[in-house]
Amino acid sequence: MNVADDKTVVRDYFNSKGFDRWRRIYGETDEVNKVQRDIREGHQQTIDHVLRWIEEDGNVSDLTICDAGCGVGSLSIPLAKAGAKVFASDISEKMVGEAQERAAQELGEAQSNVSFHAQDLETLDGKYHTVICLDVLIHYPPDKAGEMIAHLSSLAESRLILSFAPKTLCYSLLKRIGDFFPGPSKATRAYLHPESYVVKILEEQGWKIDRNEMTKTRFYFSRLLEAVRA
Repeated sequence: MNVADDKTVVRDYFNSKGFDRWRRIYGETDEVNKVQRDIREGHQQTIDHVLRWIEEDGNVSDLTICDAGCGVGSLSIPLAKAGAKVFASDISEKMVGEAQERAAQELGEAQSNVSFHAQDLETLDGKYHTVICLDVLIHYPPDKAGEMIAHLSSLAESRLILSFAPKTLCYSLLKRIGDFFPGPSKATRAYLHPESYVVKILEEQGWKIDRNEMTKTRFYFSRLLEAVRA
């Protein structure tokens, strides 16, 4: 399956049964099983790490941020609430629609701080102080992941924040036996990426790693990197 086919599968999945599944995972409903709740908690830890980093810097109201692969707005909405100007995009029209509804309910006057767009990451343009892409590279095979990192790099003026599922022997075995995104509703391919490869691509684009975190729950694992201009 080539990357074009992967993209179609991802878009169709998150506009159909995948949307219902992940809306529950990213929401607050109790209508989730133990695995989905575990993934929810892991993803929220990644979100919380990013928000903590930005809060520690103390300049969130001065920032322009691109949230590439925003899902239902789990990161974009709190960033907008904190005063950042956020351009958020996702490949799934249904995810974007859900994000817009949540923003309308949660942000009040701060809703003007965020705009949501349904589009492929490859078509993103513009310049932003910070570009953030969380848990999206899992949908890209290694060579295309490198191209995507380079593209996101071209949009970022000062900082690029990425999370990805790291390729290690342990996680590769878990993926092989079906424990990575388990369940009958799994319909997209999941790609793991060696951390050394991701760092190499970032360094080739003129970045250096400033902060990093690793989130591990039973069914969710994600390496988070913050890169700044070298």
